[in-house]
Amino acid sequence: MVTAEHYLNLNRKYLNEAEEFLAKGDPVQASEKLWGAAAEIVKAVAAKRGVKLKSHRDLWEFVDELADELDDPDIVRQFSIANALHQNFYEAWMPMGVVRRNADAVKRFSEKLEELVR
Repeated sequence: MVTAEHYLNLNRKYLNEAEEFLAKGDPVQASEKLWGAAAEIVKAVAAKRGVKLKSHRDLWEFVDELADELDDPDIVRQFSIANALHQNFYEAWMPMGVVRRNADAVKRFSEKLEELVR
């Protein structure tokens, strides 16, 4: 099984790469890196608990469970934002300002979930 630390490292890598793409003015590539960061931090929490997530549905079900467990509906909202960024990678409809604001939400999401890995 892949370790939580592995997923945590990928989360950080993708967040850094998203910042680089935002600085270059590339909202499409930044969007996908932000989605990747969100997905990897969810996988890190799951791995820490011995759970393997294999699909988008698994990710969503785990996020829903975390929101219930922590009594924090923002977890689902923030993951939904990351999902919209994933869609933006394919559709390229999101303005740069929105991607930047959504990047902040993904960072907050990552920080919140990272606490569950430590």
